[in-house]
Amino acid sequence: MRACKATLIPPSTLRKPREPLQTLMQDRDIPLDSWPRRAALEHFRGMAQPAFSVTVPVDVTGLRERAAPHGATPWLAYHHAALEAANTVDGFRQTLKADGSGVREFAVIHASTTVLREDGSFGFLTLPRDASLAAFAARAKPNVERVRRATGNLFAADDPGDVREETLVHMTALPWLAFTAFTHARGQGDDRPKLAFGRFREEGGRVLMPVAIDVHHALCDGVHVGRFFEQFQRNLDAI
Repeated sequence: MRACKATLIPPSTLRKPREPLQTLMQDRDIPLDSWPRRAALEHFRGMAQPAFSVTVPVDVTGLRERAAPHGATPWLAYHHAALEAANTVDGFRQTLKADGSGVREFAVIHASTTVLREDGSFGFLTLPRDASLAAFAARAKPNVERVRRATGNLFAADDPGDVREETLVHMTALPWLAFTAFTHARGQGDDRPKLAFGRFREEGGRVLMPVAIDVHHALCDGVHVGRFFEQFQRNLDAI
């Protein structure tokens, strides 16, 4: 069977995403009476499987060389680029209120990712959002090493600071696999966006990385995912 050629997201196919970090200065409750997505929320929120997933190749050619002057590894660089992109999409910054009364939108969201530990298990690591890649990497590096050496509890050695769990985008990396699909674990009531980054591979003179995304359909549609990937690619290219 002939291999399928990867298709990258064409530039400027979607409307430019809003810049939430400049316009939304604090968390807010969204008034559902005037919210355009109310019908979608009511349609999807009660479903047994309300999330949808897609996997997209992104171009990471030259990322290692561009990230190095910032003191960042490629792993840290693509986590940072993805988190910055997630903050530009309003649906990624929203959560369903636990009492069922509506939607809460956060001014800023952060990341939680996985770290392979020395004993072969993994631990969770909180990555607070910082617009500067250099500052993001400098803060993350000692925390990565601390989690890598930890044992036992999955949250052992993590230091989330004042980051709240409900403001997290869940991320993970599988650098061993150039996967074409990925299924995220999602618990009851979990509406957080989820990302998985795969193995780098060469194709046609470029280096590509598969990225799987899983979002709650009550909060996000395909257009939100498209905006995310456009901004993610721009962020990677700008490093």
